[in-house]
Amino acid sequence: MRIPPSGREPGTLARPTALLVAGATFMELLDGTALTTAAPKVAASFGQSSAAMAVPISAYLVTVAAFIPLGGWVVDRFGGRKTFAVAVVVFTLASALCAGAPSLAALVGARVVQGIGGALMVPVGRLVVLRNIRREEVIRAVALFTWPALVAPLLGPVIGGILATYTSWRWIFLLNLPLGVLALCFIRTIPPETGPRRRLDVRGWWSSAACMGCLTAAAAIVAIPGSNLAAAVACLLVGVVTGVVAVHRLLTAEHPLVSLDALRVRTFRVSHAGGSVFRVVCNSVAFLVPLLFVDQFGWTPARAGETLIALFFGNLGIKPATTPLLRRFGFRAVIVVSVCALAATVALMAALSPSTPLALILILLAASGAFRSTGFTAYNTVAFADVDPAILTDANTLSSAIQQLAVGLGAAAGALALRLALLLDPRESYREAFVFIAAILIVPIVEGALLPRGAGGSLTRRASSPEPAASRS
Repeated sequence: MRIPPSGREPGTLARPTALLVAGATFMELLDGTALTTAAPKVAASFGQSSAAMAVPISAYLVTVAAFIPLGGWVVDRFGGRKTFAVAVVVFTLASALCAGAPSLAALVGARVVQGIGGALMVPVGRLVVLRNIRREEVIRAVALFTWPALVAPLLGPVIGGILATYTSWRWIFLLNLPLGVLALCFIRTIPPETGPRRRLDVRGWWSSAACMGCLTAAAAIVAIPGSNLAAAVACLLVGVVTGVVAVHRLLTAEHPLVSLDALRVRTFRVSHAGGSVFRVVCNSVAFLVPLLFVDQFGWTPARAGETLIALFFGNLGIKPATTPLLRRFGFRAVIVVSVCALAATVALMAALSPSTPLALILILLAASGAFRSTGFTAYNTVAFADVDPAILTDANTLSSAIQQLAVGLGAAAGALALRLALLLDPRESYREAFVFIAAILIVPIVEGALLPRGAGGSLTRRASSPEPAASRS
């Protein structure tokens, strides 16, 4: 039996590999959010208005969304180690180009290249880890993958604002250079195996890329204050049409770019239906809360960002207890309680006012962060509980694409809720926006409650227990 490069026997979790992938995920997600608070400084350095910064920010998100569907095919064709190494090199070099960009157009071009590297780096890294571990170790692995998704969107705006204020916005990208070099130093922890060779489904890729890109672009446009909603609607329509074409192609092609078979697995489907709503709400809260503090409370952006770190502490504080909770109570109970509690904390945010004691605000944000963390981990882990190893590559690619879209839709959902609330009552816009966002969590609550009691049991029992058949419906 061949021993992987990590030196561990096949089937065990190689922690250095998982940590390397988690670090790469953090780097990619941080760059997706850090530029937002630095936007005015960046725009000023190029002699542009702050609104123009929507282009490089959106270009990155759209590129990541468009190229994620290629991840599974690339890793099967060229191998995990080689693909991950090339992705890290592309991302790192593109970061250097972003840091040295002499104009806004050059920054946009560099961000597109950076997005290609990021689109391959994260799902490929996660795939090579999931391929080489036993089912009962998936919880530990996904717990490591989840913290970057929780932390980076919160720390990104804070770090971006600090660097832009006290040094230069170019340091946002320069920080990636040593991180990229460090990742390459440990690249041998990534297994080099390839997968089954298959032809590239070009039609399936361009249609899925166009769908993901247009939907993400529509979300980005909606999230920009004062944006043209007609442009967002146009992108949405193109995204829907190309999405229909993509689904038809993926269902009928002899060798589709990504198989949709994983959606027949109930636990995978729940994780990416109600789970996507949960992720959208989490990202909406991270979008709305700083605006509430600045626009309604009159706080400075720095103070708003510092207060938001309470979410970060809630995320990390609950992390050691997440796996024991899943093993003790099961996925259904943890999902339902997490979503219900998150809905309650979001609804309570509607009651915040400038006179609310800071201590209560911090407690509420920390509690929201804790339930956000348990929900993220439960959804991300149960997604692969009953997925057959034969379709793991496609399931991972599909999962990455759907989650990336949820990230893009999060800010858009918050912005849309705020716009609707302004139409109803301009004086209570934030109050009603939080109520709107909390109300849509009824979808994952109901869906989670309908899960079988033993859903995901193959991940929580001991290795010696027999594996149940995949739960399908």
